[in-house]
Amino acid sequence: MKKTAIIILSDPKSGSEEAMGRVFNALASAYEFKHAGEEVKIIFQGTGIRWPQQLEKADHPINRLYCEVRNHVQGLSKGCVAVFGTEVSGYDLLNENEVPGTPGLPSLLNLRNEGFDILIF
Repeated sequence: MKKTAIIILSDPKSGSEEAMGRVFNALASAYEFKHAGEEVKIIFQGTGIRWPQQLEKADHPINRLYCEVRNHVQGLSKGCVAVFGTEVSGYDLLNENEVPGTPGLPSLLNLRNEGFDILIF
């Protein structure tokens, strides 16, 4: 079975259509993999850690899609939460990559070693 990890880096604070397009396409890809019966993980990293708070709002245009794949969110980068700040509730903070001067980030190496293809949006 194929496995895919989707890393979301786009920043909702930019207010750009590009940022919205990136997260929309990331979640649409997760939806497609999910419905194909493949394993998929979603990770929010960089300024992308700000997305879950926005996507959980019922009036957000991507909320319905997010709700369809929410159970595939592995978590948020702990180091990025510390650097960029956000209100975090209900999400795991990932920190397997012990980057000096940070509380750690998700490990892309671990994902690759576990056989995941990695897509970055």
